[in-house]
Amino acid sequence: MRKRTKAREMILRLLYQADITAVSPKDILDGFLVDYPDVDDDPSLREFVRELVILLSERRAEVDAVLASSATNWKLDRMATVDRNILRLAAIELLFRQDVPPKVAINEAVELAKKYGDLESSKFINGILDKIHKTR
Repeated sequence: MRKRTKAREMILRLLYQADITAVSPKDILDGFLVDYPDVDDDPSLREFVRELVILLSERRAEVDAVLASSATNWKLDRMATVDRNILRLAAIELLFRQDVPPKVAINEAVELAKKYGDLESSKFINGILDKIHKTR
């Protein structure tokens, strides 16, 4: 598994935990990194994880607004927790990270959905992210 792919999987788990417990992702970041020593031992990956988690913590309302407007007939609170957090992770990369090509962000999200979501998650996520990419 590629390093950033592994980092995104870790971030998804962190976002899921934060969403379920109603704690800010930023508040559980340091403890979470301890559970992933291979990410914590790589300074570039650790920085990638930190930047995404902090950026999402700071801009979550903006990301959620973009997702809500792009997810026709869906409210964020009605989405599966896994799907919602995969979308947040990919949207933060699409909207605010110039170093991540849009196709990479979308593909990584679709792969996470195939691994952690239900049978329709990957199609659902691909559709919303494609809409965001085309309108931005």
